[in-house]
Amino acid sequence: MNLQEKEQVSFSPVLRNICIALIAIGVATFVFGFITNPAKTWANYLLNNYYFLALAVGASFFYAVQYITQSGWSSGFKRIPEAMFSYIPYAAVFFILIYFGMHYLYEWSHAGITSHDELIAHKSTYLNVPFFFIRLLVFFSAWILLTQQLRKLSLREDTEGGMVNFHKSELYAKIFIFILGVTFSLSVIDWVKSIDVHWFSTIFALKNFISAFFHGTAAIVVMAFILHSRGYFSFMNGSHLHDFNRYLFILSIIYGYFWFSQFMIIWYANIPEETVYYFVRWGAGWKTLFFADIIVNWAIPFLLLLPPIFSRNKLLIGSVAGLILIGFYIDNYMQIMPGLFKNNQFGIIEIGTFLGYAGLFILVVSYQLSKAPIIAKNHPYLEESLYHHFHQ
Repeated sequence: MNLQEKEQVSFSPVLRNICIALIAIGVATFVFGFITNPAKTWANYLLNNYYFLALAVGASFFYAVQYITQSGWSSGFKRIPEAMFSYIPYAAVFFILIYFGMHYLYEWSHAGITSHDELIAHKSTYLNVPFFFIRLLVFFSAWILLTQQLRKLSLREDTEGGMVNFHKSELYAKIFIFILGVTFSLSVIDWVKSIDVHWFSTIFALKNFISAFFHGTAAIVVMAFILHSRGYFSFMNGSHLHDFNRYLFILSIIYGYFWFSQFMIIWYANIPEETVYYFVRWGAGWKTLFFADIIVNWAIPFLLLLPPIFSRNKLLIGSVAGLILIGFYIDNYMQIMPGLFKNNQFGIIEIGTFLGYAGLFILVVSYQLSKAPIIAKNHPYLEESLYHHFHQ
């Protein structure tokens, strides 16, 4: 294979202009939303902040796992998760700005709430605005520091070759996954679960961590297939498709397991403090999305990715991966919105906000993809990826 062909991703002016137009739609939607319905706008601000951050974090976990397991098949695609986790610093800025909408999102942030709510008073040592933002800064500092270090080592590997930078990357990846496991679990409790401050769940954080990994991987698959259709990754073959298929398939099962485990245990135990979460989401206006969540994120991927005949079908795998990303929005929408509003109010603000964030995410990722060769030529396991024909 000639690595000089289609080596550098071109960041086309057309794509840039499309992204800027989407961002402009998002900004206009925010202005309209803050004037007409600030509560709903802040809810969508949080939803989309978390959605795209979770994709970036999930991609970073995928990236770290490839180093730790010394996977060769995926080494040719490592620039994609690198570009995705470059979005994390931008997400940090947006999360800091949540300070101005705290009272719209979190009941526990209201002044004087602890005087007449015993449960919130009990949690107030942890759930208070100053400590909330201290934790937020710690979480993002750790993620940015470690992902940027992994990116530096990857680029240094391009110029220096050898095994030194690879072994350093493997070490940092091991450190990263442990830090990420703890900090992301705490962050999702802070940012999402504390909306339903009176609710209890011991599975929520792990379920969301798995979800980020699952859906971040789906985003990697979609980007890899899009780039392949544009002439990049010409080495991609049926074996790569089979491995992407297996990742999505097994992660859909794990996601479905945690989704159902959380629901079944709470519903069967029938403890009011716990069932209130699902009682709301089972109600009118939310029930369709409640079932759509598990169908889109588990049932459809399971049924379509299981048959061996489909495991190397690029169109089907890519379509399922795109559907999974829609499922991720449904999942997060159902985690956030019912805790803030009695009725499902999906409309212009939801659509415009998502388009704005999508434009920014695509802009950042595309720009990062264009800053380095699309194939890490000196990765020690690159040959395994270029000539990957293990599955017959």
